[in-house]
Amino acid sequence: MSRKQRNRCQYCRLLKCLQMGMNRKAIREDGMPGGRNKSIGPVQITDEEIERIMSGQEFKEEASLPEHTWSNNGDSSDHSSPSNGASEGNQPSPASTLSSNRSIEMNGGYTAAVRDQYINTPMNTPYQLLPHLFSYAAQSGLLAPQPCSLYPQSHPLVLQLVAAEDLTPLATPMLIEDGYKVTQVELFALLCRLADELLFRQISWIKKLPFFCELSIEDYTCLLSSTWQELILLSCLTIYSAQIFGDLADVTAKYTPSDEELQGFSEDSMEVMERLIYLFRKFHQLKVSNEEYACMKAINFLNQDIRGLTNVSQLEQLNKRYWYMCQDYTEYKYPHQPKRFPEIMMCLPEVRFMAGKLVNVPLEQLPLLFKAVLHSCKSSFISNRTGSSPCLTTTGTCPGN
Repeated sequence: MSRKQRNRCQYCRLLKCLQMGMNRKAIREDGMPGGRNKSIGPVQITDEEIERIMSGQEFKEEASLPEHTWSNNGDSSDHSSPSNGASEGNQPSPASTLSSNRSIEMNGGYTAAVRDQYINTPMNTPYQLLPHLFSYAAQSGLLAPQPCSLYPQSHPLVLQLVAAEDLTPLATPMLIEDGYKVTQVELFALLCRLADELLFRQISWIKKLPFFCELSIEDYTCLLSSTWQELILLSCLTIYSAQIFGDLADVTAKYTPSDEELQGFSEDSMEVMERLIYLFRKFHQLKVSNEEYACMKAINFLNQDIRGLTNVSQLEQLNKRYWYMCQDYTEYKYPHQPKRFPEIMMCLPEVRFMAGKLVNVPLEQLPLLFKAVLHSCKSSFISNRTGSSPCLTTTGTCPGN
């Protein structure tokens, strides 16, 4: 068998991966990179274990186990309720925020194990976990939650997150007179100035968080240094989208890239462009509210898998608190959209992944990238209102216009 044929054989590929130390627990069923236990490196697997896996015996034994098991000490690393994740080296991965059991929690009922874990966990915080978050039917995923009386209790926590946000328009000037031709250097300088303002707003946001006193400055510094690009991207897709995809798009439209810039636009940058356009359309379709945005931002920020943190357990408790609070709020406000909460949460892994990709784009390609993305998104928005076809799609660009 040739190497090419072997690579096409799923049996041979799995066998080779196991021999090289692949960690099966880090494989996602949806085929995307990342997933649980992704921080664990290569594992040592004996020939007997490989034989059991390849023969299917290992899977038969796993299938006979209960679907969800919890350890006695409350550790739920494999089947936890909400926890954010980041791949090795804090690089974002497309689905690192969600584990497989979360979809079960989304579809109905909190387990008794989760409820007991929270009720019995002492927390030195002025914002105690809300008992109502665990009033759902514990053992049956078929029983619908009780939507009434939940929202009023979690609403103050949501308002506290919204109050921490700076919802005022961005102060960076993005208005240019008609007929003015923007150069690459000028556009790049504008993007840098805009990024500075957005980053400053994230720092101010941290100081206003309702749980600010519950974590150390060292942990906040670690969290911000690992998530700042995600926070900025998320804010641009939501509360500042009108200025970014309106005023900034008008500025980039006055910039004409050179032939050399067009030819140097890499395939990686093209992929980033396409996926950013997809993200814009997804957020535009969902019409994420300020309350939902504030919850998404807090959940994404409270990522206990980032290396260098000193109080991981407290961070995990905070993450879960706001996860359930967001679910509670969404289910109450949108009772006729039962899938809205999982759809919103599924945006976070993509935001994290794309933020990591975006910061690795060569600086000289950023002006053209922003021009292409903003032009396409604005054209798509206009076409949705008028019913016409956009000039720019994810498969064909006209960045030189």
